[in-house]
Amino acid sequence: LPRGSQVEMPTNVEKITISRERKGRLMNAGEDRNDRPSRREFLKRSGGALAGTALAGSIVGRAHASEDNLIKVALVGCGGRGTGAAGQALATAGPTKLVAMADVFDHRLSGSLKRLSDQRKEQVDVPPGRQFLGLDAYKKAIDVLDPGDVVLLTTPPAFRPIHLDYAVDKGVNVFMEKSFAVDAPGIRRVLAAGKRADEKNLKIASGLMSRHYKPLEDAVEQIHEGAIGNVITCWAYREHGPVGFTPKSEGMSDLANQIRNYSCYTWVNGSFMLDWLIHNLDVCCWVKDAWPVSAQGQGGRQVREAADQLFDHYAVEYRFPDGTRLFGQGRHMANTWGFFGDIIHGTTGSAVLGEGIKDPRIYKGHLQTKENLIWDYKGPPCNHYQVEHDLFFAAIREDKPYNETERSAYGAMVGILGRMAAESGKEITWDDALASNLELAPGLEKITSLDDPPPVKPGEDGMYEIAMPGFTKVL
Repeated sequence: LPRGSQVEMPTNVEKITISRERKGRLMNAGEDRNDRPSRREFLKRSGGALAGTALAGSIVGRAHASEDNLIKVALVGCGGRGTGAAGQALATAGPTKLVAMADVFDHRLSGSLKRLSDQRKEQVDVPPGRQFLGLDAYKKAIDVLDPGDVVLLTTPPAFRPIHLDYAVDKGVNVFMEKSFAVDAPGIRRVLAAGKRADEKNLKIASGLMSRHYKPLEDAVEQIHEGAIGNVITCWAYREHGPVGFTPKSEGMSDLANQIRNYSCYTWVNGSFMLDWLIHNLDVCCWVKDAWPVSAQGQGGRQVREAADQLFDHYAVEYRFPDGTRLFGQGRHMANTWGFFGDIIHGTTGSAVLGEGIKDPRIYKGHLQTKENLIWDYKGPPCNHYQVEHDLFFAAIREDKPYNETERSAYGAMVGILGRMAAESGKEITWDDALASNLELAPGLEKITSLDDPPPVKPGEDGMYEIAMPGFTKVL
């Protein structure tokens, strides 16, 4: 499932050290790597250098805990992922307290509050006056906080740019769950908010937790040091059974039903290609040290019958600047082959890693057999869901630069580019996709009630219009 059913932990942000003998052997196997940007250049461009450097000229104030060292937390979006994120935030080092909660559904807020109170009673102080319901509830929850406190933004991604904007304007630090936005205008808004956060010395963490999974960090470091030579192809997969759908209850509005089933409506979650494949697409780009320059692909709705917008299969080929390829494949159908992870091929070897792969492995050659295994993780267990919060809160308390916005927004843009290519049936360039002004939910910010008409309406038969490759406009 998407983030609602997952769990994670802390990891080093230090450079992985390799023995001199091992490092020399790996670099000799790496061949000529001058055809791609250096790791340092890539991290600088993608916002990956998060700690240990000063933000010259951008520090306008301190965005850390209050004088008593307490960091107050507000939760916006009280589903399974939001509840998990709140528990992880409260489990970080130093005093923290959950003081406000917001959602559009009362049962989600009350259920989340009960679970969190049962787990961490002394750290939960959310009386009825700080329990907010409605589409504007995010403002009320954030307004409870002081500058330098933390808001957790864990609603469906269509709302992320709106909520992030408000949080940054209010001067609070932000943890934002993936997928960050569902279209290019939303991505640009997120990027702009991230730049304003830097100017205010705010910290922003994102829910791409695989970037903080120590076994994966070590595996990627090995690949960057030349363990499989130059990376030539990356394959990102998410293949499993159907995505669940709950039929509309009697008396429920279309908008409420769509938000409740957010994984099934493209305007809310950005498509299966984005919301469900984002981690492994991002990991492939991390491994490659590059973002794609174009994509072409296909997708459709072959067996799904639910009253929603969801394609049940995608297959997208991305092209990197050096001409090598990333292939992203997603399917949610019963009785079909299943796999969840990334396969990486280099000039001298291959790797199996990514979300869904607990134990990443590196092989000599391309036959991934036990005899060809040359590296696997030997370190302690890692809960990367906890780690991402540990790093974030430590940066706040130590007043260190920490902003994952740009890298995360570009990671989401990879999924959005793939959706655009598959739904249109055309080759789409990164630059054209990012410049697009086409919104999946125009006017979303003006919707103030669950009784308002939704951005996408069903037809007379109760079914929704589905994207048609060759006809659907995406730019």
